[in-house]
Amino acid sequence: MKLTRDVVKNISNIKEEPEWMLKFRLKSLEAFEKSMNPNFGPKINIDYDSINYYKSRENKLTNNWDNISCEVRNIFDDLGVISAEKKFLDGVGAQYDSEVIYHNMVKELQEKKVIFLDTDTALKKHPEIFKKYFNTLVKYNENKFTALNGAVWSGGTFIYIPPNTKLERPLQSYFRINSKNMGQFERTLIIVDDNSSLHYIEGCTAPTYTEDSLHAATVEIFVGKNSRCRYTTIQNWSNDVYNLVTKRAIVEENGLMEWIDGNIGSKVNMKYPCCILKGKGARGSCITVAAASAGQIQDSGAKMIHLGENTKSNIVSKSIASKGGIATYRGKVKITRGAKNSSASVKCDTLIIDEISKSDTVPTNIVNNNSSFLEHEATVSKISEDKLFYLMSKGIDEESAKELIIMGFIGAFREELPMEYAVELNRLLSLNIGGK
Repeated sequence: MKLTRDVVKNISNIKEEPEWMLKFRLKSLEAFEKSMNPNFGPKINIDYDSINYYKSRENKLTNNWDNISCEVRNIFDDLGVISAEKKFLDGVGAQYDSEVIYHNMVKELQEKKVIFLDTDTALKKHPEIFKKYFNTLVKYNENKFTALNGAVWSGGTFIYIPPNTKLERPLQSYFRINSKNMGQFERTLIIVDDNSSLHYIEGCTAPTYTEDSLHAATVEIFVGKNSRCRYTTIQNWSNDVYNLVTKRAIVEENGLMEWIDGNIGSKVNMKYPCCILKGKGARGSCITVAAASAGQIQDSGAKMIHLGENTKSNIVSKSIASKGGIATYRGKVKITRGAKNSSASVKCDTLIIDEISKSDTVPTNIVNNNSSFLEHEATVSKISEDKLFYLMSKGIDEESAKELIIMGFIGAFREELPMEYAVELNRLLSLNIGGK
């Protein structure tokens, strides 16, 4: 489908959006048409005219799984979304191709005036707060893919946590691309107001087709004073999906933003979660794991921008390359002139499983004042023959021994996951790296 003004107008018309959003979409389309693909990182070879930019849902948005067709419901059941909601979540949203088809939140959160909606519904029900924050942290014209998202965005998650509100259990959204040549362009907007906390979990999957699909999302997060937001992602896109995502958070005084970012799937993954540490004493953390197997390029990392005094950031990156995969850490830490007495730590570790896989580390580290401190440590290693021999001497076969070593290597990441997700991560890595 060739992306034209008529396509954009049709999406906006179907969604019955206000005039200002249509103007925003058309402005974004102009920026997309003028922009080039990124001049860094892996080569991106997308036929934009073959992408399906929007697919309407069959039924209305519902909060009852029984109202969703058996075929689609079974997909989310097999993925564990339905059982997870019952066991340990305060709310779930499920997006299928372009639209959110299921959304639900426990009544206790409604009583606390928490807002947890799909982004399209939030635009209609909460236009003032939506417009206040939308497109303020990630501008539509930053790059080709923020512009594309601005033009054709559909679905995603909107969360507002009022002041002095702490959620005991996570909220989760699950994104599924299920059609050939599909483009998914959700928009996520999260506001954690002062003295509050949120844990948000995101999952992503797609079946494998012979032709490429595209996932280009935009995430904007606002962390208030003394507040905390944790954003956990495990993406397991199929190896025909380009995953090109812009994620950014801004953190006020004494706030904390934590990115827990797992990248297992996709053909090409370019994702660098960012924290802008604006307020005095603000903190940012990103723990990421990227596993690149055959036919995969994982170009991932994090960005930490220190603006306020006494700010702190920590990046831990774990990369695994096997079967000819390419795993690259690409990150940036900048401590500005005004961010006095600040500190930053970057630790990048790569495990290369065989002789045909590759890894690179591409850091940019900048300190613009004399009272701050930045440290960067990077290691590249292979599986230790001594460790392998020791485990095999205990009766463990070679593949299982390698798997145990890999799980130990990413221990820092697994420890940050809820138990159910840590088990799922083990399974995905075993399939991806071990090929079992």
